Amino acid sequence: MISTTDIVITIGYILFIVTIGLWAGTRKKKSEKTSSGDYFLAGKTLKWPMIGLALFATNISCLHLVSLAQSGFDSGLLNGNFEWMAAFTLILLAVFFIPFYIRSGVTTLPDFLERRYNRACRDWLAFISIISAIIIHIAFSFLAGGIVLETLFGINMYISIITIAALTGLYTIIGGLRAVVVTETIQSVVLIAGAIIITIFSWNKLGGWENLTTVLQQHDSMDKLSMIRPIGDESGMSWISIFLGYPILGIWYWCADQTIVQRALGAKDEDQAKAGVLFCGFIKILPVFIFVLPGLFAYALYKSNLMDLSGLQTVVDGKTVINTKGIYTLMITQLLPSGLIGILVAALLSGLMSQIAGALNSIATLSSYDLYKRFKPATSDQKLVTVGRWSAAIALLVSIGLLPLLNQYTSLFEGINDIIAHIAPPITCVFLLGVFWKKASGKAAQYTLWLGSFLGVVVFAINKLNPDTLIGKIPFMMMAFYLFIACVIIQVSCSYIYPVVHTEQSKKLYWNSFWEPLQVKGWTGFGNYKFLSALLLTIMVVLYSYFK
Repeated sequence: MISTTDIVITIGYILFIVTIGLWAGTRKKKSEKTSSGDYFLAGKTLKWPMIGLALFATNISCLHLVSLAQSGFDSGLLNGNFEWMAAFTLILLAVFFIPFYIRSGVTTLPDFLERRYNRACRDWLAFISIISAIIIHIAFSFLAGGIVLETLFGINMYISIITIAALTGLYTIIGGLRAVVVTETIQSVVLIAGAIIITIFSWNKLGGWENLTTVLQQHDSMDKLSMIRPIGDESGMSWISIFLGYPILGIWYWCADQTIVQRALGAKDEDQAKAGVLFCGFIKILPVFIFVLPGLFAYALYKSNLMDLSGLQTVVDGKTVINTKGIYTLMITQLLPSGLIGILVAALLSGLMSQIAGALNSIATLSSYDLYKRFKPATSDQKLVTVGRWSAAIALLVSIGLLPLLNQYTSLFEGINDIIAHIAPPITCVFLLGVFWKKASGKAAQYTLWLGSFLGVVVFAINKLNPDTLIGKIPFMMMAFYLFIACVIIQVSCSYIYPVVHTEQSKKLYWNSFWEPLQVKGWTGFGNYKFLSALLLTIMVVLYSYFK
C-alpha cells in the first residue's frame, strides 16, 4: 500500500514541476510582453541537449511506461521495435527534413506544406494534427495515468485526470514552449531514473538474465526474447510488417507531427536542431531495456510464483483472465520499498505531464497560426497567444470526454498504434514525395490528403464494425503500408494530371538528389551530424543482430 512518505514525495514533485514551469514561462522583465515567437517556439533559443531531452519526454509518456511494460509481459521484447526503429526515422528527420524546416523559418509543419504545396494542404494538416494530438498525445496518456493513479491511490480515474489536467494546463497554457521544454528536460531525467530503478529491482528479484532465460525455456516462451518474428507470426508483427509498416507510422510521428517536431523548430540554428534530434535517437535505445524488459521480468516472476497477480485477475465467460494493463502498477507496489514508490509515481507523472504539455503547446500553435490567423491575418501577437491558450484549454476538455471510448482497447499500446496506422499514410506520403520528388504538385498533395484520410477512416470503421472481413484480418502495420501505397498512387497519378507549378519558395523545398543533403558540412568533430548518424546506425545494427 502507498505510504505517507510516498504521497508526500508525489505531491511535492507535482508542485515542484508546476512552479518550475510557471517560472520558466513567465521570467522576463515586467515591461516585456509575451510575443508569439517566444510563446510558441521559445524565441528560437533551444540548444541540442534540451531539444533531445524534450523530444524524448514528449514521446515517452506515462502511456509508454504502462503499455510497454504490458507488452513486455504479453509478448516480450517484440514491441520494442517501435522504440528502436525510431532511431532510423530520427536520422531521416535530422538529415532530410530539418534543413527545410529551419531554413524556411516555419512556425508549424502545416506552414511548411503551404510553402511546398498550397493553402488547402496546410488547412487539412492543421486540422488532422489537432485531432491526432488530442487523441494520441493527450487522451491516451490521460487513460494510462488514470489507470495507474486509480490502482495506486484508489482515487477515481476521472478525478485524478482532471486534477493533473488542470495543473499541467496551468503552466503550459501560461508559459508556452519555454515552460514545456524546461519542465520536459527535468521530467526526462526523473522518468529515466524511475524506469532504471524498477528495472534494477525486478532484475534482482528474478536473479538476473540466466534465471530469465531458464524460466522462458521452461514455459516454451523463448520467442519473447526475439525482436524479429517470422512471416505469419500470430502477433501480426512479423519482420516484414515492421520493415514495411513502421516507416509509415514513424515518418509521420517523428518527421511530420507538429507535437514532436515543434521542439526542433525552436532550435537556435540548424546544427543545434540536428544534434538534438540525433541525441534523442541515442536515448531511444534505452526504452527496450528500461520499459519493455521489466514487463518481461514481471512475466518470469509471475511464472516463478515470485509475484502475485491476483489483483489483476477477472473472470470472463467462466475463464480467469489477467488484465495486464495494470502490470506496471503492480510491479511498483510489490517490488519497491516505501520512498522509492513515491519516486516511481513521480516518474509516471513526469511522463504523463510532459506528453500532455507538449501536445497542448502544439495545439495552441496550430490553432493560432494555421487556423485563426488564416481568417484574420492582421491579428496581433498578443491575440494569437490568447487564442492559443483558449484552444489548449478546450483540447483538454475534449480529450477527457474521449476516455470512455478509448478505454475499450485491451492493449493501450496497440490501440494508439492502430489509430496512427490509419492517420499516418497520406501525411507520410505527401511529406516524403514533397521533399524527394520535384514533380509532386500541390493539387495532387491536396487530393492525396483528402482521399487518403477518407480511405483510412473507412478502413478503420470496417475493422471495428466487422472485424471478420478480409480487411479486418489485416494486421494494422501491413494496413498502414497498403494505405500508403494507395496514397502514393493517388499523388503520383494526380501530379501528372495536375502538373506542378513551382513558386520561388517551393523551388527551395525539395532535394534534387538523395545525396544532396549530405553535402551540408555541419559542425566539425564528433558533433557532426554525419558522424552521429553513422554511429547511431552502427549501434542499431549491432543491437538488432543480437536480439534477432
